Amino acid sequence: MTAYLRAAYATPFGRQEGSDPIGLMTSAADRVLDDANLTRGDVDGLICGYATTLPHLMLASLFAESFGLKPTYAHGLQMGGGTGAAMIHLAHILVTSGTCRSVLVVAGENRLTGQSRDSSLQTLAQVGHPTREVPTGTIVPAYYALLAARYLHDTGATQDDLAALAVLMRRNAARTPGAHLQDLVTEAEVMASRPIATPLKLLDCCPISDGGAAVLVTAAPGDGPAVALTGAGQAHLHQHVTEAPDDPALGARIAVAKAYAEAGISAADVGLLAIYDSFTVTLALLLEATGISAPGRAGAEARAGRFNASGDLPLNTHGGLLSYGHCGVAGAMAHVAETLAQLRGTAGERQIPNRPTHALIHGDGGVLSSHVSLVLERVS
Repeated sequence: MTAYLRAAYATPFGRQEGSDPIGLMTSAADRVLDDANLTRGDVDGLICGYATTLPHLMLASLFAESFGLKPTYAHGLQMGGGTGAAMIHLAHILVTSGTCRSVLVVAGENRLTGQSRDSSLQTLAQVGHPTREVPTGTIVPAYYALLAARYLHDTGATQDDLAALAVLMRRNAARTPGAHLQDLVTEAEVMASRPIATPLKLLDCCPISDGGAAVLVTAAPGDGPAVALTGAGQAHLHQHVTEAPDDPALGARIAVAKAYAEAGISAADVGLLAIYDSFTVTLALLLEATGISAPGRAGAEARAGRFNASGDLPLNTHGGLLSYGHCGVAGAMAHVAETLAQLRGTAGERQIPNRPTHALIHGDGGVLSSHVSLVLERVS
């Protein structure tokens, strides 16, 4: 049995005054059901991503009750930034096994307006090792700064190369309705932005946003161009950065190889990329770990136009986490919504010129800790 991505939608990201996770999830879920011409009664599976602003023990059941669903399967999932892709992988398993026919995957969070800075720092501190890392006061940007310093040293790439990735994401977001950050920036402006954790600067980091997203995975393709999930792979080699392998992005190499093998394709078949980009160095490391770019070359290739919407391999054409925004689990799910629109040819003014057959989606949770790769294929 084949699992199809029937519909996907991300709400506008940014500051949503008065928003709450259930409301944001509801807005996204309503939209995908409408787009798929399905009713609540058609949904027999529900997977919810966690929300730090609503840390409920039974979030899937809570949302089902609120939204009026009575699924035969309900599951809450928590895997950091890899959660969105992992939920879709699980939905794929549920559909292809015959357990469910229509699985709603949903997440939402008012991380910008519903959480104080101190509360956010405390929540994100959970990523660190409780005795070896947290007592130092280190938080997520600092962990990625360590990776960035190592990356620049080992590859010979420069901070300007990382800045080129931020410039590209902002250019893509400027053409995307609902993006959190839409003002164009230059490499010089990225380099001049205030330091957050050296060598990462403010514009090397994603913004904190409010927003929601939903994806409907079904056994039937529905009307219009059909897009199937044909390959998926995961790898989980460490949780804490002090336990990371010498090759910190090794998990991405493993996950993408599994996804390509299941889909029966190679990197040469991929025509669209949706790669997790919490920081510019995250994007560089993942592009290189997945074999898209040679070591140290991701930023230079972005500057040269390879990843432009009109380039050889369009990347995060909605602006990614770095500019469309990051509201927790739904942030990475916006990559999926954009990918589906591009494969179907419904992306409007930002539609890439050569509609591809295959797209690679990759999610990263923690500090390159949990990796999930998905291959989407346009089958009709």
